[in-house]
Amino acid sequence: MTFTSTRQLEEAARHDAGLWQLREIWAPPKGLRRFKEINNTVIGELYVLTAIFFLLVGGLLAMLIRAQLALPENDLLSADWYNQIFTMHGTTMMFLFAVPIMEAVAIYVLPQMLGARDLPFPRISAYGYWAYLLGGLMALGSLLFKIAPAGGWFMYVPLTGPEYSPGYGPDFWLLGIGFIEVSAVAASIELIIGILKFRPPGMSLDRMPIFAWYMLVFGFMIMFGFPPLVLGDILLEVERAFHWPFYDAGKGGDPLLWQHLFWLFGHPEVYIIFLPGAAMLSTIIPTFARAPLAGYVWIVLAAVGTGFLSFGLWVHHMYTTGIPMMSLSFFSAASLAVAIPSGIQVFAWIATIWSGPGVLLKVPMLYALGAIFIFVAGGLTGVMVALVPVDFQVHDTYFVVAHFHYVLFGGAVMPVLAALHYWMPLATGKLMSETLGRLSFALIFVGFNVAFFPMHITGLRGMPRRVYTYPADLGWDWLNLVSSVGAYMVAAGMAVFLWDWLYWHRKHGRDAGYNPWNAGTLEWHTVTPSSAFSLRSVPIVSSTYPLWDEPGLADRIDRGEFYLADSPDMRRKTLRTGTVMGEPREVILLPHPSWTPLVAAVGTASFFGLAIFKLWWLCAAAALVVIAAGVVWMWDTEPLPEPNRYDIGRGETCPMHVNGTETHGFWGMALLVLFDLAAFVSLIFSLLFLWTVNRDLSPPVPEGGLGWASAAAGLVLVSSLAFRLASFGNRRGLFIALVVGLILALLAMIAGAGAMLQSLLVTGLLPTQSAFAAVYWMFVAWTGFHMAISTIFVLYMLARAAAGKVTPDRRQSLMNVELFWHYTTGVAVASLVIVHLWPRVI
Repeated sequence: MTFTSTRQLEEAARHDAGLWQLREIWAPPKGLRRFKEINNTVIGELYVLTAIFFLLVGGLLAMLIRAQLALPENDLLSADWYNQIFTMHGTTMMFLFAVPIMEAVAIYVLPQMLGARDLPFPRISAYGYWAYLLGGLMALGSLLFKIAPAGGWFMYVPLTGPEYSPGYGPDFWLLGIGFIEVSAVAASIELIIGILKFRPPGMSLDRMPIFAWYMLVFGFMIMFGFPPLVLGDILLEVERAFHWPFYDAGKGGDPLLWQHLFWLFGHPEVYIIFLPGAAMLSTIIPTFARAPLAGYVWIVLAAVGTGFLSFGLWVHHMYTTGIPMMSLSFFSAASLAVAIPSGIQVFAWIATIWSGPGVLLKVPMLYALGAIFIFVAGGLTGVMVALVPVDFQVHDTYFVVAHFHYVLFGGAVMPVLAALHYWMPLATGKLMSETLGRLSFALIFVGFNVAFFPMHITGLRGMPRRVYTYPADLGWDWLNLVSSVGAYMVAAGMAVFLWDWLYWHRKHGRDAGYNPWNAGTLEWHTVTPSSAFSLRSVPIVSSTYPLWDEPGLADRIDRGEFYLADSPDMRRKTLRTGTVMGEPREVILLPHPSWTPLVAAVGTASFFGLAIFKLWWLCAAAALVVIAAGVVWMWDTEPLPEPNRYDIGRGETCPMHVNGTETHGFWGMALLVLFDLAAFVSLIFSLLFLWTVNRDLSPPVPEGGLGWASAAAGLVLVSSLAFRLASFGNRRGLFIALVVGLILALLAMIAGAGAMLQSLLVTGLLPTQSAFAAVYWMFVAWTGFHMAISTIFVLYMLARAAAGKVTPDRRQSLMNVELFWHYTTGVAVASLVIVHLWPRVI
């Protein structure tokens, strides 16, 4: 039977040994030890709570902004204090709320929706969360001392360079946000592999919930969208700390390089935020329309198309920087083209509502409808600013402020509010109040339009953004006052929502029971609140909406008729399935609660925090803490159970350990390499950009270093060959060949690093001389960093080999390290060619 109350579940657990085992091994630790829990339900809840906290902080900053602008010539805030507040408002909303809340909801919901017990790397999820929390507090903490950045959330240089912003403010932004980017990348790897490899049997790609498709595109967009920003952050921080002039026009640098790198991230960022919002709408609307999503395939194609096109729009933000008209025409066309997949999604939602027997206007659906209205309005002004002549007129005015708030509020904030109402029963087992929900929706929806619609007019009347006050005789007075009134209405609505979300519904809310919305996806298969282990048994599904299309499925899941219905050895497990068709491939042993993610995150936070104040020796100590935590973290990975096959139920068995390129560990390393490669390509782009804009300044030829460069290339290639031989020897069971090969690879890599450094030292080029020299040195530094990581990896593999943890049957860790090793070799050779050969042939 399907459990309809937690009491029934408790009673069943007393008589069902398998259910009891699952409840025991997935029970979260108590007291302070709860901070070591790594399960997605606990981490997801913490993520959501933290993101809402940052939303609250960003909202309070917005209230200060609107209070200052409510009246002309207001002196509530000083100019510098106002600059810090609007900078941190934008930073908080974009980096601490908008992206993390999407990851948070996905981390909580996806495993249950996909019939998995957890995500593939729970400790990485936990590390990512702690990195997010500590990095966010670090960035916001600067406000308490009034030393926050004041250059706007996109930190344009030279305003944020060492000459015009000599304090710590930009460093808090660059290093704090840089730290948070680590968590975004960690979450994206989790989501991509979780979606592709941890689905239930039978859930082929064409049966995936639409939410998973959107989050898959979202994950890949982070993998390619964040690297340019990461590189831009590094270059700016190095310029501020060591005076390498990447952006200094007096030494061949160019401030526009920062704008290119930032917006290569920044415009996809809009869709990185919008697509998960669309995923929420595409899940919620069919439930309340009581009809399957119309145009499933078209929506998948539209999501992929939106993600693809978004990377061709970055100049959309740079029309007024002097770019040639032919280029502007291309980017204008691309900006208009992205309206097509966005429109497909909107029309599919309308068609879904149209096709159903009638819409249930519950609070989540109200927010969904409000989101569509606001997003479409923002999209229409988006088409306007995609046109070059219009953009020239409204650039950096309040018209643009109104436009992007309509897009982001409709595309992200309203869907998130809908999602929190919709999925809250999974966490608390209670329904949020319909009365309070309707009141908060009315205040937020009306207040938002009162606040931001007048800004279109304010902008058309010429009010520039980011001014801290304005004269009384320009016709902006009443418009700003109305906007401020609307903003406080939104704040009142958010206060009602938070009261319900945090307190009222938990105390007085109605029990949600089983599937309160009559939804069709798997996360609603049993009584709420959901269990930490997600499902009693991992089902076989044959539909996109299994709870609608397969009567009795929920009963069978709860009766344990499918896979992994128990765990006699009391270990956490989940099922890895085929990427395309979803057939069972491997039983994955998941880690139990651990302190190492928290320790590693604290060490990483210390490294970035100490780097702000240039305390390099203490930074080195923090790095050692991170390395030590990493070794402890990884030491017990790749267990080799005996026997290797496990009875998963229904008379079937699966291996518990597999080596090869299909494993989730190898995919994790491959995605990490892909992310790193995108950052390296961004560095190459930086060099080519400086070359194209400096028509009168040729890149210097590094005289005298060619011999050392050749030696360095030869040595790193030898190191790769030695590693290949070590891997080959291990497959044949030749322990000596494994150890000798790894040692040879290590020595050749170290010698290659020395030769590469010498190849530039002998040229006499100093990184502070010119932007070209600085980029050359950045190629060497970049490669040296990867060589150092590779060296640590090989020392770790030697230790594992000595402990008997690297054998012919237990070689997955070695394969993962080998992939990174060969990638490092490729980076080294490419860097040497770019630095020593490219200047000679151009």
